[in-house]
Amino acid sequence: MISLRQIRYALTVEKTLHFKRAAEQCAISQSALSTSLSEMEKQLGFQVFERDNKKVLVTPVGRQMLDKAREIKLLVDDIHRLADQHNAPLGARLAVGMIPTVGPFLLPALLPALAADYPDLALDVEEAQSDELLAQLRAGDLDTAILALPYEHEGLLAFSFWKENFYWVTHAGDADAGRKVIAPGELDPARLMLLKEGHCLKQHALAACRLEAQTTHGLQATSLPTLVQMVAGRMGSTLVPEMALSQLVDGHPDLAAIPLGEPGPHRELALLVRPNYPALHNIELLRVKLTQALQRVSGADQGLLTRR
Repeated sequence: MISLRQIRYALTVEKTLHFKRAAEQCAISQSALSTSLSEMEKQLGFQVFERDNKKVLVTPVGRQMLDKAREIKLLVDDIHRLADQHNAPLGARLAVGMIPTVGPFLLPALLPALAADYPDLALDVEEAQSDELLAQLRAGDLDTAILALPYEHEGLLAFSFWKENFYWVTHAGDADAGRKVIAPGELDPARLMLLKEGHCLKQHALAACRLEAQTTHGLQATSLPTLVQMVAGRMGSTLVPEMALSQLVDGHPDLAAIPLGEPGPHRELALLVRPNYPALHNIELLRVKLTQALQRVSGADQGLLTRR
């Protein structure tokens, strides 16, 4: 009989395509993992993995088997999570994914509040881009993921908790630095620096300004702090979400932040979960704490939005 342990080993090998790295993630020796999976293949009667000294490949029938194995793992994980419903609220482990344009600005306000109100909560935070977080969420590796909408999330529930606008950030010595507001049509696209492809913030910023990517500055960065430092060095301008202003711009004498004069909100943050997730009450509690944390960060007063 195939064990759940073997299923987890196989899914880890599928993810890493490397037996040594998979063994390290599973906290066992490589020989033990290899032996366990060889025994599983023997019981199945077919080969799941092709492996040699250089690479690991998944066989066609192995791909079908792993798809079924993933469903089994997800169901078993959800059975274990049923126990959380009988624990104190937010009183167990919670794996939360966050996109890079949210985590650094949200966590400093969120973590102390969670520690004070829910001391038994063990929060595991995974930071990655939206598509990777959605894959982990659907695979059951995450309990929930914080994404910026609009973003395609078919088959998942979205609990919206925040909406915000973008600010145009430029050097304090620039001619437009003293303006109260700036319209998208008044921006110079050739000076506008944005994040690299793969970051949803880039697409949201382009949509807010009604711009095409090829019209913007050729300089890009992988993080908002880097973009802002480039602005301080007079290499161009950028767009920053409201939640990041206090950390990145406020108190910086070389920077000015001007509201973008385009009807908003320019992006909306939401907790995404699987429809059959068994501890939705914990997601609702987290949603409340997230809104409160962002109100402290931005000084704004936003009400909770309804589930979509």
